[in-house]
Amino acid sequence: MITAFLKLPARLPLSWFHGVGIAVGWLMYWISPRYAKQVRENLYASGVCSNEGDYSATLAEAVRETGKMATEWIKIWFASPADFNRMVIGCHGWTVVEEARRRGQGIIFLLPHLGSFQIVLRYIAARLPLTALYRPPRQRWRQPFQMAGSSSAGLSMASTDLRGVQKLYKALAKSEAIALPPDQSPNSRGGTWADFFGRSAYTMTLPRKLQHATGATFIAAYAERLANAKGFRLEVQAVETKNFDEAALNRIVENLVRRCPGQYLWGYNRYKVPRKSVRQPSPAPG
Repeated sequence: MITAFLKLPARLPLSWFHGVGIAVGWLMYWISPRYAKQVRENLYASGVCSNEGDYSATLAEAVRETGKMATEWIKIWFASPADFNRMVIGCHGWTVVEEARRRGQGIIFLLPHLGSFQIVLRYIAARLPLTALYRPPRQRWRQPFQMAGSSSAGLSMASTDLRGVQKLYKALAKSEAIALPPDQSPNSRGGTWADFFGRSAYTMTLPRKLQHATGATFIAAYAERLANAKGFRLEVQAVETKNFDEAALNRIVENLVRRCPGQYLWGYNRYKVPRKSVRQPSPAPG
């Protein structure tokens, strides 16, 4: 019922969702001083901006793009297959996925909160079996919408608990693909402290553990949101598994973010200290 209902507004053009999203982005920024401060501080401390002018422009872009992310999900998840394909302008590097499949290996997609990770999920799910890790929303009313979108796209979901992790292992054991958000802070002891843009961040150990247990291939991907609602361009790249650790995981995310820093989710509290974390982070440099 939810799917049928949301397919109606999904017929609207992407430009409509992005236009509303820009307004939503600025509204979130101005009504929540705490959120606005977090966006400013995370972006400034990252060092991705070369000067004050670059910082101001990137900050404004980040506010707009976060708003677009908050509204475009209806279009992405519930658009018809033909409409969805028109939104994907191109995908660079997909051959690394095809090579991994020919080797009969499972694949661990690393999808940071950069651009539209939802576009990447639906694009992959249309081409191979995919199970994605997700954190159930605190607001229970959001859960049916979240599950309806994934179901509509043929995507299997695994929650961030023991049962969900077991589901990920089973998918990789069948040489299928899974998707993980490498820049999401784990809530439990399933993490360790590692440098992220010059500050200590609690980083998930799950990618490394899954790869060691299954021999799966790491592949990083993101979808850049093109200007003027022209669509999305996907970037896919192989990741070296030798000497892979949580510091390497964060460097992968950093390198991707530097390609389009204005589309990263700087408002996420990446440097929070989970109650059950294994140790306190080291002081920030400077």
